[in-house]
Amino acid sequence: MNGETLQDPYGLEDELRNFEEIASYLNPSPGEIPKLKGVEICGLSMPLKAVIGGDHIVYIDFNRRYDLPGRIETAKKEGRNDVAEQLRRLKHRAGILVADVSGHRVTDAMIAAMLHQAFLLGVRYELDMFGEVTTRIFEQLNTRFHRTTAINKYVTMIYGEISDTGRFRFLSAGHQPPAVFSREYGRFVKISEDRLVSLQPLGMLPSSIDPDESVKSSLIGYKKRYEVNEINLLNVGDILLLHTDGLSEHGGGRYFSERLEPLLNEMRDAPAGAICGRLREDIQAYAKPDDDISVVVIRKAA
Repeated sequence: MNGETLQDPYGLEDELRNFEEIASYLNPSPGEIPKLKGVEICGLSMPLKAVIGGDHIVYIDFNRRYDLPGRIETAKKEGRNDVAEQLRRLKHRAGILVADVSGHRVTDAMIAAMLHQAFLLGVRYELDMFGEVTTRIFEQLNTRFHRTTAINKYVTMIYGEISDTGRFRFLSAGHQPPAVFSREYGRFVKISEDRLVSLQPLGMLPSSIDPDESVKSSLIGYKKRYEVNEINLLNVGDILLLHTDGLSEHGGGRYFSERLEPLLNEMRDAPAGAICGRLREDIQAYAKPDDDISVVVIRKAA
């Protein structure tokens, strides 16, 4: 017997490397960072294990990803003026989804990839039907993940749309709440609880409004209907942070409470891209991460 046979008689290490390589190819791109007048957007992802993990970001630049003028014209020809009006409003918005699968293994990255594809397919359908992204898509995603993933495998997620006026409308499924940093006061500002409504993660409970679920009984109950929240970035230089729990728990939870606010205050006049670069360096310098970390910086520009 040679040394290779003794160490790995069934070739499991080679198969694992092959599986990780496949997963890295299947790891979808978050898409182009949206360009929106008066708003700067930048994000970073730091997988715990190389290039794959359970965190995922999806950007939706409605103006570049979809043919909004063509869709508007089609809706008008079909007499669906309400849909045409909703599509017009999308010219002034950008969508951002941040998700966190419970785990950071290769299989968790595969679940994140499943969410990516299902979400984008659902968005296309929503635009065709309603001219906007509605809560219906997330009820459907919840149903699919509840039926197809293990009971201990769920997805926290936040999806929001930022407008060129600084209004941020969002829905949260068990995710970390967004944080708003005020340039004027040099600190995070408190957001009232009634604007931070968050329901169960995707896949944890069946949806009470799914007509196909009503024919069956659920021993663990049903989740409530997802709700939309709203936050306004009023002043130039204000920053909205979307992030996974890898950031809020970094350094035993001390990084977010002790270091993040002074860093943003120091970078208060820097563009979003520079803030992301500095944040990545500072996270790594502060402590060795023990989870995937993803952050999206949304800054109100002049």
